[in-house]
This record gives sequence, C-alpha cells and structure tokens, in this order.
Amino acid sequence: MNERDEGRLHEMLDAAKKAQRFVAGKTLAMLEQDEFFAAALSYVVQNIGESASRVSSEVQQQFTQIAWREIIGMRNILVHDYLNTRYDILWNAAPISVPELVRQLEAILPPFVDEDVESNPDDV
Repeated sequence: MNERDEGRLHEMLDAAKKAQRFVAGKTLAMLEQDEFFAAALSYVVQNIGESASRVSSEVQQQFTQIAWREIIGMRNILVHDYLNTRYDILWNAAPISVPELVRQLEAILPPFVDEDVESNPDDV
C-alpha cells in the first residue's frame, strides 16, 4: 500500500472515531432537534466518504470487507442532496456501521507512530 492510500485510510479512521465520539450518549431525537449536532455528524461522515473516494481502486479491491460503495454513496447524498438528509439513516450509520468501519480500518492499518516525538523509556 502506498503512502497516499495509507494516509487516506488514516483520515477515514480519524473521522470515524470522531463520529463515534459525537454520538456517544446521544439519541436520534437529539440529532433531529439539534442542528449543530446534525451538521457536525454530517460533516464527519462526509469526510469519511471523501477520503474513501480518494483511496485507489487497487486498495479498495484488496480490502473488500469495507463497504466502499456505500460509504462513498452516503457522502454523495450528504453533499449533493443535503436538503433531503434522512437523519434516521445518518443516525443508523453512526452507531452501527461506523464502529465496524473503525474495527476494519484498525485491522489493516499499522499503528500510528508520531515520528516527531522522541520516545524515552525513562519518561514512562
């Protein structure tokens, strides 16, 4: 896997984890009533789809367990048909599909190591 694809997968993972944090302790009713919550969740789900759309077809074919078409399709609906956003579908994606996506991405990505930070065993 090249660095560009790996970077896109990490972007997907970061956005998916953010979506999980956004929905923690929330309900569909809260999503429907809070325009800021709805906009924030829509935004991170769009980010997942945008990054997914930029992953090469070779990597998409290699990792068929990821629902590429559905992820990218959700992004397209949120971006191009935002006035008709179905909050029930967005809500179902966040607590159900996103955790599975996180597991799938974590299984294929190497752990992120910040190379700018030097590790010192005495700091532990």
